[in-house]
Amino acid sequence: MSIELWIAFVATSAVLLAMPGPTVLTIVNYSISHGRRVNAPLVTAVALGDSTCLAMSLLGLGALLAASPFWFAAVKYAGGLYLLGLGYRLLRARAAAVGPDDAGAAQPYWKLSLNAYLVTALNPQAITFFVAFLPQFVDPQGDVTRQSWMLALTFVALGMVNSAVYAGFASSARRLLATPRAHRLIQVMGGVLLSAFGVGALLAQRA
Repeated sequence: MSIELWIAFVATSAVLLAMPGPTVLTIVNYSISHGRRVNAPLVTAVALGDSTCLAMSLLGLGALLAASPFWFAAVKYAGGLYLLGLGYRLLRARAAAVGPDDAGAAQPYWKLSLNAYLVTALNPQAITFFVAFLPQFVDPQGDVTRQSWMLALTFVALGMVNSAVYAGFASSARRLLATPRAHRLIQVMGGVLLSAFGVGALLAQRA
């Protein structure tokens, strides 16, 4: 693989990762609610979720989801219903005052991390997307397997950077959320958007 091809992959992946989706929304919501202390666990969880999607794609499960209506639907409904559940919980959550140094430990960190991981990993469209996306940057004259894993690791690293940036930005915005009213607004917006992503996932069709 040439350095030019790798740079093109990095640039394209960075643009795709920067687009807000369920994972970014989950990170932003948790970072605002719980502060900087959860940033590292959340970024790690997202990296594990991306790794799961990429590994499933490279091991052939992405092609299976693309070809099998049953398995695509199974993963689709699991992911969509999970997003709807998170959205519902945010909409039903009780607002609280949020200070810049508040620990905000309403939920254990491991539970927040698990949510971030599942939101990232339970996305059949992402898994099937990687099946079509990665080969565009692989040189067929070289070692295809080695190149594919190298691109996968690059994507995971970029995903960690992207998650860290969003988490850091959201944590810094906590000082603007000093009232229960502001916190409740964030909860409602997050709940509505996560629910919308859940509905979108349930309506998703195989490419």
